[in-house]
Amino acid sequence: MSKTFLASAALLPQGWARDVLIEADAAGFITAVTPDAAPLGATRRLSGAVVPGVPNLHSHAFQRAMAGGAERRSPMGQDSFWTWRETMYRFVGRFAPEDAEAVAAQLHVELLEHGFTGLCEFHYLHHQPDGTPYADRAEMALRNIAAARRTGIGLTMLPSLYRHGGIFGVAPHDGQRRFLNDLDGFLAIVEATRAAIGADPQMALGLAPHSLRAVTPEMLRAIQDFAGPIHIHAAEQPKEVAECLAATGARPVQWLLDHAPLDARWVLIHATHMDAGEISGLARSGAVAGLCPTTEASLGDGIFALPAYLAAGGRFGIGTDSHVGTAPREELRQIETSQRLRDNSRSVATADQNPHPGRTLLDAVLVGGAQASGRPIGALAPGMRADLVELDAQHPTLLGRDGDALLDAWVFSGQSNPVRTVIVGGRVVVEAGRHIDAMTIRDQFGAAMRRLLA
Repeated sequence: MSKTFLASAALLPQGWARDVLIEADAAGFITAVTPDAAPLGATRRLSGAVVPGVPNLHSHAFQRAMAGGAERRSPMGQDSFWTWRETMYRFVGRFAPEDAEAVAAQLHVELLEHGFTGLCEFHYLHHQPDGTPYADRAEMALRNIAAARRTGIGLTMLPSLYRHGGIFGVAPHDGQRRFLNDLDGFLAIVEATRAAIGADPQMALGLAPHSLRAVTPEMLRAIQDFAGPIHIHAAEQPKEVAECLAATGARPVQWLLDHAPLDARWVLIHATHMDAGEISGLARSGAVAGLCPTTEASLGDGIFALPAYLAAGGRFGIGTDSHVGTAPREELRQIETSQRLRDNSRSVATADQNPHPGRTLLDAVLVGGAQASGRPIGALAPGMRADLVELDAQHPTLLGRDGDALLDAWVFSGQSNPVRTVIVGGRVVVEAGRHIDAMTIRDQFGAAMRRLLA
């Protein structure tokens, strides 16, 4: 059954338009977009400002259960990403499959309620606590898929290849045993995940060689011809850069530029510590930089070199990674304000043709996030998925604003959430700011958290 949505105002590829009729087919694809339309016959009227659903290009769903719980100073002091990682290893041993599904569903609800409509799940929690595979090797991946189908979020599953504990071929840490696969075991998980996704238009499949710390050059070569998205962590920490230089003579991003066929399929997660040559090389490659600003701030990773990367024409998107933040506005705000703090400047993500950082950032992450997801999303146009986010123009944060000024207010003003309605693939999943199954999912999440924290 086809559906029609009439938006009082909507952000289209060509810019803002009024009284926009968006028509979607039974499969959830947009078939027509008509500005200045008559209101008669629309299935649903959206009186606020409608923007495309935002893609989230990087997630480790199980880490939602850790958010806020890894902040206490460690006994060794001088806390960093590396001490946080030890906490994560201890925590991850407690997850059962039903916990993973409950936590993922809660995460998806929170993301949807804030305007993320698609998620790239960088999935490396594969095995039982002792490292042995489940009877179905893809059990934990299937739990993420089940959670997405329940909540309605779009999903790109990225099974992660993780074999070693350092560059190249260092023995793994005991805490990594749930993540580890040889190439054959990894490919078995990929094929089982592919079968579970099937022809579902809400889902796609990609690959995620975890990092140069976790895979060998031979492993990268074995998967480099994959036709879909390929995501990899790169240059998140100075220690990682130093280790890569010591082992290979090159920095991580430069090594990938020299030895991997970086192109539009690739997404380099974080890419925080690049030099000038790496910045221009990554931009020229057509790959996407996957920025996770609230997690990068939480872990003390550093600040991405946005002005230089934009000047080089680089593409980027946003993810929530460890999920200390779950809203697009938080990630976009953190990108811009971190640049301001470092450079003693304002309105960094702007250009002469677009003086509004909210619009500039949103446009960029819609394009980059769609590319990273490998799905037809990120724009209100025929052939795209009918993923719509309605911002309540009467919300105190947005009152009196419209167009690009409204986007600035959404990103840079206040803490309360002005998202009113979210539609994914033509299906309404958030009404009046609340996910349609929020209460039941929250109860199941609460039960899982009590088990995990007992």
